[in-house]
Amino acid sequence: MTDISTPLTLPCGVKLKNRLVKAALTEGIADTMNRVDHRLINLYRRWAAGGSGLLITGNVQVDRRYLERPGNMVIDGNGGLDQMRALAEAGAANGTEMWMQINHPGRQTPIYLNPHPVAPSDVALDIDDFGGIHFGAPRALTEAELEDIISRFGHVAEAAAASGFTGVQIHSAHGYLLSQFLSPKANRRTDRWGGALENRARLLLEVVRAARRAMGPRRAVGVKLNSSDFQKGGFTHEDCLQVVRWLDAEGIDLLEISGGNYEQPSMGGAPPAADALPVKESTKKREAYFLAYAESMQALGLKVPLMVTGGFRSRAAMDAALASGAADAIGLGRPLCTQTDFPNRLLDGTTPVFDGGEQRLKPDTAIGYYYMNLARLGDDAPLYAPEECDAAHRDLLANEQRIAASLKDRRL
Repeated sequence: MTDISTPLTLPCGVKLKNRLVKAALTEGIADTMNRVDHRLINLYRRWAAGGSGLLITGNVQVDRRYLERPGNMVIDGNGGLDQMRALAEAGAANGTEMWMQINHPGRQTPIYLNPHPVAPSDVALDIDDFGGIHFGAPRALTEAELEDIISRFGHVAEAAAASGFTGVQIHSAHGYLLSQFLSPKANRRTDRWGGALENRARLLLEVVRAARRAMGPRRAVGVKLNSSDFQKGGFTHEDCLQVVRWLDAEGIDLLEISGGNYEQPSMGGAPPAADALPVKESTKKREAYFLAYAESMQALGLKVPLMVTGGFRSRAAMDAALASGAADAIGLGRPLCTQTDFPNRLLDGTTPVFDGGEQRLKPDTAIGYYYMNLARLGDDAPLYAPEECDAAHRDLLANEQRIAASLKDRRL
């Protein structure tokens, strides 16, 4: 019977030693040129020792003008490839696979980094702020800029392969640029990049093809995709099922299922709205936010393995999801922000259920607790306690502004 200790061989031949994956977590601790620094290497060395079969980096951006956070890693003519190789080596220790997540934030670029973000259309985010962060009104991308973005994703994938990463994950979820194109709420274009779902999915599919050309047949290309945006007029689950069929036909190697965006942050456990599937009591007991959506995708008879992230806290729920066939891999995020060895603890039975004091966190400031603890792990510093989440969030906002002010020329 399949459980978390069972190896998984992906379509390209890459083999994961177990079914536990450190999902992408935005780290925010790159240097002032958005390159890898010693804290990132230290952090990924700790995660590699922690027992996951696969580590996926936080979103590596393709354009230094448009960042999700000031401390993002970026590959955009800013050098640092030797440091990137050191990061890949650190993450591949202990028989671990190490992948790079590649992203463009689109309109979800904070205003203090760029007051004029880009997007499919000039549709602003329908929120006042996101955890104290504000966003400017976007402008619509031109045809030439879209072709450039495809090339940028391919270029970053080439750099990933050259640096020793055994795979990449294309981020097309959580309301970032590729996800924005999929949503008719954000994408109101009337050219070949908008309108019908086939057009709205064009950018994602072209990016996947560019990544595959760069990675070749023996390295992995994965995608992170929303099961739904959970917004009226947004990317629906029916849309998702069709995009999944297209991605499966492209021969991707791992599909991670998520949901939501900054306007409706279901990926962080916020209550889903709009077109959410009914949540049965039996589903709640299975812990994972998006497991029911994965089950509906498995019914399509896919070749691509599915990874489900969000909500898993116990080995029993993880093993049950794998044994049922709903999921092929289990993504772990927030637990690894404080317990980097949680996978080892799950595998050897030391900690069958995660208990990191999450119930003591305040919803409005919990994000600061997680973000700042990643920085402290990289520094080998004492972690914030759950009761300190307000202080951690204040420190986060101050730290983000400080890093933003220190960033060197981003007009590359």
